[in-house]
Amino acid sequence: MKQRILIILGNTNSSVGTIGMVAKSRLDYCLKIRKATDLILCTGGWGTHFNTTKHPHASYAKSYLQAKGVDSTHFLEFGLSSHTVEDATTTKKIIEKYPDVSIVVITSDFHKKRVSLIFNEIIDDRDLSIIGVKSPLNDATLKKITVHEEQAVTAILENGLYYE
Repeated sequence: MKQRILIILGNTNSSVGTIGMVAKSRLDYCLKIRKATDLILCTGGWGTHFNTTKHPHASYAKSYLQAKGVDSTHFLEFGLSSHTVEDATTTKKIIEKYPDVSIVVITSDFHKKRVSLIFNEIIDDRDLSIIGVKSPLNDATLKKITVHEEQAVTAILENGLYYE
């Protein structure tokens, strides 16, 4: 069995670094499926829409997982990103150092389609799977985010994907 890299896409944290419920659901899923040989890559830097603290979101994600028993030797460098396309481009540079691994991207159910489009284009020649964790959001919030995600997917399908 190939070694795996679990890429956990970031989400919000509070102004004091407390992980938000969407990010927590992704991290908890990582803990649920993690095997002893897996490596973990946390994403998320800074942005007005998800993290305005002095530390990157990925550092809070790593701390959360370490508090749940994951040893620091299992973590790769952070994917310091501010949006989903950067999640893919920054993690690609990191995982290129590991040519013979399976890649598992952990996101949310509402985000899975867009993540699949982006990661399958940017990380196109790898053993790649995308997991959409059930969202803990209430129906009204989920509906609003789903509309945003549908618009983003439509834009990618109609205009293509721009990245460096």
